[in-house]
Amino acid sequence: MCGTSRGSHSHVAMPDTISTSYPKLGSQFLLHDGDSEDDDPSLRHQDSAGDSDFEDTDPADPTPNKISEDMELNSQDGMLARDRPQRSAFYDPVVERQMSQEDAKLIFQNHKSRSLNSPLISSTSANVPGLQLELPGPSIDSAEGSTNSPVVSVAPSINQNAPLSPVVEDEAAPQLAPSAYYHQPVDFGGGDTSLFDTEPHITAELSAIAAKVQKALDMRKAYMDISLQGPNDNPKDAPEWDIYPPPPEPFWDHAHSSAVNLSSAEPMSTTTQRRSRRRKQGQDIGEDFVREDLLPVPNSSDLEFRLDVNGIFQVYKSIADADENKPIIKVPTMRDFYMNLDEVVSISSDGPSKSFAFRRLQYLEGKFNLYMLTNEYREVADSKKVPHRDFYNVRKVDTHVHHSACMNQKHLLRFIKSKMRKSPDEIVLYRDGRHLTLAEVFQSINLTAYDLSIDTLDMHAHTDSFHRFDKFNLKYNPIGESRLRTIFLKTDNFIKGRYLAEITKEVIADLESSKYQMVEWRISIYGKAMDEWDKLADWVVENKLFSHNVRWLVQVPRLFDVYKASGLMENYESVLDNLFRPLFEVTKDPSSHPNLHIFLQRVIGFDSVDDESKPERRVYKKFPVPREWNSNQNPPYSYWIYHLYANMTSLNNWRKSRGFNTFVLRPHCGEAGDSEHLAAAALCCHSISHGLLLRKVPILQYMFYLDQIGIAMSPLSNNALFLAYERNPFHQYFRRGLNVSLSTDDPLQFAFTKEPLIEEYAVAAQIYKLTPVDMCELAKNSVKQSGYEASIKQQWLGPDFSKPGSEGNIMAKTNVPNQREEFRYQTLIQEKRVLQQYIAFTNKEAKPAVIVPQIPAPIPPVDPTAAEPTIFPGLESRGARSTSVKGTDDAAQSTAPGS
Repeated sequence: MCGTSRGSHSHVAMPDTISTSYPKLGSQFLLHDGDSEDDDPSLRHQDSAGDSDFEDTDPADPTPNKISEDMELNSQDGMLARDRPQRSAFYDPVVERQMSQEDAKLIFQNHKSRSLNSPLISSTSANVPGLQLELPGPSIDSAEGSTNSPVVSVAPSINQNAPLSPVVEDEAAPQLAPSAYYHQPVDFGGGDTSLFDTEPHITAELSAIAAKVQKALDMRKAYMDISLQGPNDNPKDAPEWDIYPPPPEPFWDHAHSSAVNLSSAEPMSTTTQRRSRRRKQGQDIGEDFVREDLLPVPNSSDLEFRLDVNGIFQVYKSIADADENKPIIKVPTMRDFYMNLDEVVSISSDGPSKSFAFRRLQYLEGKFNLYMLTNEYREVADSKKVPHRDFYNVRKVDTHVHHSACMNQKHLLRFIKSKMRKSPDEIVLYRDGRHLTLAEVFQSINLTAYDLSIDTLDMHAHTDSFHRFDKFNLKYNPIGESRLRTIFLKTDNFIKGRYLAEITKEVIADLESSKYQMVEWRISIYGKAMDEWDKLADWVVENKLFSHNVRWLVQVPRLFDVYKASGLMENYESVLDNLFRPLFEVTKDPSSHPNLHIFLQRVIGFDSVDDESKPERRVYKKFPVPREWNSNQNPPYSYWIYHLYANMTSLNNWRKSRGFNTFVLRPHCGEAGDSEHLAAAALCCHSISHGLLLRKVPILQYMFYLDQIGIAMSPLSNNALFLAYERNPFHQYFRRGLNVSLSTDDPLQFAFTKEPLIEEYAVAAQIYKLTPVDMCELAKNSVKQSGYEASIKQQWLGPDFSKPGSEGNIMAKTNVPNQREEFRYQTLIQEKRVLQQYIAFTNKEAKPAVIVPQIPAPIPPVDPTAAEPTIFPGLESRGARSTSVKGTDDAAQSTAPGS
């Protein structure tokens, strides 16, 4: 064999053997539809003559003329011989160049004429059929559901009649319109026998786990229903809701577009016609807002409210009903909440339940990976067909960003230098019994405008803040001076927050100029004084901080221990009173706080913020009511969340009965600390921010998936504070189908560019290798998670955005292919059916008592004329028992037994 020449050796035919060795680096393969090279001598001659690097070429023959010709040809092509793409078993440069956009469209049209089926999902639209992949495998008998070759069955098995089967025939399948498709029953294949073909005791255990998960989901639904946090509970989502100032008119008329998947049924503007004060976006911020246009405010209500002994504001039909403790809505007691919370925590810590959820989540992730392998090319082809729309001009909402850190560090530096140059003699601070000008403030810290730089400000949190939340909080102080934070980043200061309002308008101008970026700014109410709400509302209204691109959330820092240590308040009830009494007063009589009534129309909900990693020591067997919580210890996270939820529930029901907008609870949760935080949020919160700890609690992560609870994630923020970027579970959540969006958290501490939200997407796309479709799906998720009015979302996503799957998707607006939406929806439906089939097996085989979640059922809208209050049935039947007039003994009985 040693004497055999390379040329003769390379053409030895071995028909009876199969080589399992791997090719050497640089070797080439000629593929001729399964035929060997020896069958066509002309091809062999052509290859050996056309490629000087091929093995058949004699190395002893330098052929200088040939080499010079190749070098001349390469120089004409602009590349060296080593850089020329070589054909291999997996890559053909000629074919690659021929795959132009026109060819992609022709291939797509060819797919339209073939079957709708695909190995993962078929499109539901007759206009956009599914991609057909012809895969080797058993042929499927559509009538009997049998195969011609053995197939490994995996429970839950896939129905071979469903559109998730591989296609092996070219027969065209009947096409279903989306409206018809959504009413087709989803079968999981093989009937109950294929799902329950394991050992009986294993199936019984799975059935019990499924029942527990479903019970937890039912409990969450009941808490959402009674607090009016559902998708159709907010009056501002009604078509007749008046948005003022009105949003800008759409520039592009989709009704006359010929693009695919466009609907001419655009939502009509529902804004009441006032005096039109249109302005160019990005200029004259706030000039289209006139306070007098919103006057007079609505009249006072006849309902009454009182703070009961349990720290909850209750609403009554009359004073007599208040004396008899007959509220119009029965809010869940703290005892009910903690018993339900204990049940969710016990489910999440159960070993078999964790294993079940972990495997289901792995299945979801693997299914998405397979979908991407088989459909990524199809998604790219679909995206190319959409005119005008791409990632940069789809709407995206920054669902979690703090207002006092909404600008980047360079912007703040430029603003401070501008004020030092233009207004050095303006009095900005009163300290130590004297008034200080801006110049005097900087003289006191021995700095001039020339000395200031990014490094001098020292507000970035990239190196020394990891697991040091205390040091991160200090980064809010420019140059480490709290007085500069008071001057430039506070709403309540000597100059009434004018500097912060000016820089806020500059940030709004940048947002409006970008057109497609929206924000939901968090702004703080501390609960230290009763007039905080009025000061904040006056700041927003008087500075005209109204923009189509901005909505607000009110964040409540959990700082009772600080207030108590400083002697500012005696008990926790004082915090709740300061937080909610002004809101109940303005709901009863808007004229008592007119600016607050106007501001609340742009407020989405409440947030709870602080360092979650702080240890929570349990010193009480039963938590005391807020009036009796007078220790120096801060209440635990779940205690804060419950009282925010309970008071918001009472407030929402009253506001909806008056036709005012309602609020949702969207706290920081799961960034650090105990997993109980996530259980409390899963029970009574609309959505959360961060959610990193879900990676450690599979059953809660599975619940978040099944109910599509929103998670606003900030990987860049987490990278600086708690979790390195490469370990962040964001991409894993996304692949599994959780409802995640990207947000910036604190651009002042983490961002480097003028567009921090785009920076967040860009880094994620680079690290996680997100496709353009992935990024557009995340942008769509952010819009759906946001608190913008339904009429605005219809303009951004389409008139049927709330419908699931491709039926609610308009690709010309979202740039998300129909098949991606349909894959997500069908996967979710199948996962829910798996749970229902296991539960049905329990009811059929074991015949236990019917499992009914023992928490309140959904309630109708508040009827102020009702004779009796709506009672909230807890885990035990209590009838119309009152807990607010029997003193502290009964109040203590309504507290938690411990968790």
